[in-house]
Amino acid sequence: MSAHILSVAEIASLAARALRNHGASESQAEALAAGIAAAERDGLRSHGLMYLPTYCEHLTCGKVVGEALPVLSRAAPASLVVDAHSGFAHAAIDFGLPALIAAAAANGVASLAIRNSYNCGVLGYHTERLAKAGVVALGFTNAPASIAPWGARKPALGTNPWSLAVPDGNGAARFVIDQSASVVAKSEVMKRARAGEPIPEGWAFAEGKPTIDPAAALTGTMAPAGGYKGVGAALMVEVFAACLAGANPGVVASPFSGTAGGPPGTGQFFIAIAPNASSGGAFADRLEIVVAAFGAETNGRLPGGRRRAARMNSERDGVDIGEAAHATLLNLAGVG
Repeated sequence: MSAHILSVAEIASLAARALRNHGASESQAEALAAGIAAAERDGLRSHGLMYLPTYCEHLTCGKVVGEALPVLSRAAPASLVVDAHSGFAHAAIDFGLPALIAAAAANGVASLAIRNSYNCGVLGYHTERLAKAGVVALGFTNAPASIAPWGARKPALGTNPWSLAVPDGNGAARFVIDQSASVVAKSEVMKRARAGEPIPEGWAFAEGKPTIDPAAALTGTMAPAGGYKGVGAALMVEVFAACLAGANPGVVASPFSGTAGGPPGTGQFFIAIAPNASSGGAFADRLEIVVAAFGAETNGRLPGGRRRAARMNSERDGVDIGEAAHATLLNLAGVG
């Protein structure tokens, strides 16, 4: 077996050690490390160990407060708020999810706003956990501005992902949708830039023109998915994750890369819905009618199919993180 193949648990353990080495508390480190390991497990490398050096750098320079303690408040019976206090988003979300699930069970629908937060990694990682608890989950997270309004050149909105996770009634998610308002996540461009590889045309703009240079793309703007419709999706997310959460809009948030600007102060917003509260108990039957239509043709597949396949392979065979990532992980963790 390759020395670079690790189990998901090993990735989480080493990532947590690296984060603690750079100033994260036990709770902050464990929450983020679990998300990093899950991203590697599901084949989402741009949101996994690739980001670990940045997370450690941001702990060191103060863009993230490693000892932050999230604080939960209840604005109304079904309206919850967690102030992340400039800690990692994962710890703040972990702190709020149990109360959100309980509030949805009691009220039929409930919301959780996270403010003074940070990059939450794979948004679907968080909504899937809600679906496993039996609720239909919507999630929104905003980011520093990198998408220009349609017809303009200056960034006004982030790549701003949204996610929908639907429960299967048996403790798992039937499917998870997780997509950004841009053609691809900005981290995919960063991955190409680090590898010295061009990006496909249509991913980004530099000075208002399409570019295949990832470095130019990172100082330009990301292309919205579906043209003006992608801008609309980014604006929708901004209303939830920034405005309703009381978090920094992307246009004033500091970057998720580099050391400049202090904590970004971005936000997340989650909505949890008890599926039978409004459906009269018909949710599962209606859902299966919809899902069956996806299997009506040979190549039809539900969203998230590739992630599920990668997860099965990783859980069976481990994750080959590659030589460079392995060396970086061990170095940051202070091992070897």
